[in-house]
Amino acid sequence: MSVRWRSYVAVGDSFTEGLDDAYPDGSFRGWADLVATRLAAEVGPDFAYANLAIRGRTFPSVVAEQAPAALAMKPDLISFAAGGNDVLRRSFDPDALVSRFDEVVGRLRSGGADVLLFRFADVMARLPGQRLIAPRVALLNRAVGETAERHGAILVDLYADDTYLNPLLWSTDRLHLSPAGHRRVAGQVLTALGVGCDEEWLLVPPNPEPTPWLSARTADLRWAGQHLAPWIKRRLTGRSSGDTRTAKRPTLTPLTD
Repeated sequence: MSVRWRSYVAVGDSFTEGLDDAYPDGSFRGWADLVATRLAAEVGPDFAYANLAIRGRTFPSVVAEQAPAALAMKPDLISFAAGGNDVLRRSFDPDALVSRFDEVVGRLRSGGADVLLFRFADVMARLPGQRLIAPRVALLNRAVGETAERHGAILVDLYADDTYLNPLLWSTDRLHLSPAGHRRVAGQVLTALGVGCDEEWLLVPPNPEPTPWLSARTADLRWAGQHLAPWIKRRLTGRSSGDTRTAKRPTLTPLTD
């Protein structure tokens, strides 16, 4: 197999940073690290990887901070996934986001890199506010698909995969992928790139048995206290889960570094 990409830069938020797929030391791996590891296995020690993604980052922050840094590195491959945090906010401006999405992907492509884009999976099936948020996600996904076609980007369509309705592909916070979810995304990315992957990455655990009503409501209350309430507090105080974070791999380096 001949892999033409010798360098890869991942851009985005928690989805790309790798929450909640932990390494043994507690840091996060995620689908992008898995993809980079697979590409490096094909290319050899000269393959270089950077991951600029930081949890909590909104679309304007990703565009302003990470996109220029990615372009400056002149990689062969860039993955761009942003907007998920924006659709959850009251200040969401769909027209502005769609316009800027097209603009930034055009810039990334103009640098000569292949660009990976994502239509997001249906995360709202397990979260409150579906009536408000789901149309926003649909709009973002439609814009991603149209932008990919317009600029010749590589589209990974997670929304079309009903497997992501399985709760075992999501972590306990119901918002981020589980390790199994990250492996499946990595497998789909590599398939879109025409690179083989470990077949186990695409395996999905059986759907769990339906939870009795009382147990489900108890779990909902526990989730609200552990995850929803802190999220609301951060929104009210203008804070983000990534305020003190920096990129885990800020420069293009071999995976052995």
